[in-house]
Amino acid sequence: MTTTETDRVPTGPAGAADGTPLAAARDRLQRALTDLLAPGPAPTVVPLGAGDVLGRPDADPFTALRPSADVHLTAQAVLVGPWGGERAVRACGRCLAMRWQRLRTRTERDALETGVRTLAIGHWPPLPAYAVDAVHALYGAVILADTALPPGPGAADRRLSQVSRLDLETLTVRTFPLLADPLCPHCGPRGADRPDAARLTPRSRPKPAPDTYRLRPASAYPLPVKALANPVCGVLGAGTWINVTSPTTAPVAGSVFMRGYAGLTDVTWSGQASGFDASRDLAFLEGLERYAGTHRRTGTTALTASYHELKAGPHAVLDPADCGLYAPETYRDDPMVSPFDPDRPIPWLWGHSLRDERPVLVPARLVHYSAGLASDNFVFECSNGCATGGCAEEAILGGLLELIERDAFLLAWYGGTPLTEIALDSVTDPTVRTMVDRAALQGYDVHAFDNRIDLSVPVVTGLAVRRDGGPGTFSFGAGAALDPGAALEAALSEVLTYIPHLPRQVEERRAELEAMADDFGKVRHLKDHAQLYGLPRMSEHVRTYREPSAVRPFADVYRTWEERDRPRTGDLRDDVAYCRDRLVGAGHDVLVVDQTTPEQRHIGLRTVCAIVPGLLPIDFGWSRQRAPRMPRLRTAAYRAGLRTRELTEREIRRVPHPFP
Repeated sequence: MTTTETDRVPTGPAGAADGTPLAAARDRLQRALTDLLAPGPAPTVVPLGAGDVLGRPDADPFTALRPSADVHLTAQAVLVGPWGGERAVRACGRCLAMRWQRLRTRTERDALETGVRTLAIGHWPPLPAYAVDAVHALYGAVILADTALPPGPGAADRRLSQVSRLDLETLTVRTFPLLADPLCPHCGPRGADRPDAARLTPRSRPKPAPDTYRLRPASAYPLPVKALANPVCGVLGAGTWINVTSPTTAPVAGSVFMRGYAGLTDVTWSGQASGFDASRDLAFLEGLERYAGTHRRTGTTALTASYHELKAGPHAVLDPADCGLYAPETYRDDPMVSPFDPDRPIPWLWGHSLRDERPVLVPARLVHYSAGLASDNFVFECSNGCATGGCAEEAILGGLLELIERDAFLLAWYGGTPLTEIALDSVTDPTVRTMVDRAALQGYDVHAFDNRIDLSVPVVTGLAVRRDGGPGTFSFGAGAALDPGAALEAALSEVLTYIPHLPRQVEERRAELEAMADDFGKVRHLKDHAQLYGLPRMSEHVRTYREPSAVRPFADVYRTWEERDRPRTGDLRDDVAYCRDRLVGAGHDVLVVDQTTPEQRHIGLRTVCAIVPGLLPIDFGWSRQRAPRMPRLRTAAYRAGLRTRELTEREIRRVPHPFP
């Protein structure tokens, strides 16, 4: 943006350069409110959108004023607050500015956060006298009167600080709750990451019943739904949307931009249940899990050192190579990644080994999958192993089950292992029967397979096959649980989530997907993997699923598990121990890193990242696959007695996996 000397208007705070966007309007509003409120104290007015409040302090000329500011001027509105709220969860003006900026459009955020400093080219917004009077009245009503919210639903939202938005075009006022931002340099938590704080030794957690693995339902958590999704300061985005036309589930979803090493990523979160209320709760829980998993939001500082430095020290250190690295040609040809350098300082976080009961240093790159620096871009992680629960034990169990699920899926896929199909007509559970019927109404036949390889924990792979062989031909899903019925339901639910949209997605990208089928190197993104198998021509690569080793009733498949192996105690700690011991018995350490954010702690949630070095990691993008290079791919099926010898290099199915 450009400006002339005559257009420049001095701004209020010391050090603010002439030409700062919104500065002239901000000064006029500050003077007007000071006069109207005299002889009382004047409010502090700051602009929003004039500088980057998420970056360096010198990028925002109003840094010093923001924490105490209670009037915030944007190009379209005036925000008054934060006001009210219980002392323990109050937010400051800087928290509001950070939340607000994260909800801006991609263009606006890139301009503020990655471009040169923007300059004003005119005096905007106009502030006629009636608009100033409206701001004055709103300020008096919520700040000076210390207004309390009326009783009603949403107790979790009512205890928070509030922000009132005055639209400058319509003078409409809407009020939204504001959660304090843990990364706020003014009121967020501080300190260094410590090994003692990383201890996550499972505690005894009595369960409602031996076959229950959640201590309370998703609907029981006091979710501040308005603070999580609103257009002014929503933690997870500007709102949610539902799909009332979905023929298979009742989806609720939302999205928010999160900045990572590859720029701004549109992170979508959703819930897929049979009712919109249940889907909404699941969607918010997934959104909070991704919020915790993408970046470290505890306010603590990571340890920065090289692997060789730490290896020579007194603490255990995870070697990134144990979790898999890319092929040498990937590091040679892909400008986004670089080989791991054991002499290069990178950030590390403290985790906890459930096998050895000791702290372990883990590369931050393997824990928070959207964070990272140029110095540690040796691998692109995803949310695999990240899980949320009402206690650490619930979260750890969920994370381990997810790792087991993806590992089993990849072992079967890359190993070309024929699986036993579960005869779905033998399943009497009404939820499963309904899923099968809904898929049939969409023209799909649904199949399910026992995907256990060398671990006894139930893993089910689901497959929907379009009957007429048209676009959207195959849709895969998977689930793992100590309850095989829950694993089956999870796998089928995932399949049903995708089939209503898959035919359209394939038709829209047909030429692009056909090119991927000709050259797997063009499979680069998460969506490419699942949509590629919407092409009828990919049938040859799905043959092992179309020709199972056997078809058996559900009860027969899991008879030994139910009668002998399944843990049936009243303590969740025993379930975690069972999964840990199976993994340790297969030769792996079991690490957990606490990802819980302050917002989650207030709700009563815990989030962890579970890491089991040596299990096959799920990756997206054909050139960035670690699993085909892992020793476990060659040995697991042989160890389980499913092969007479280890898998050879020639026997590995070098075709992109279809995991969604």
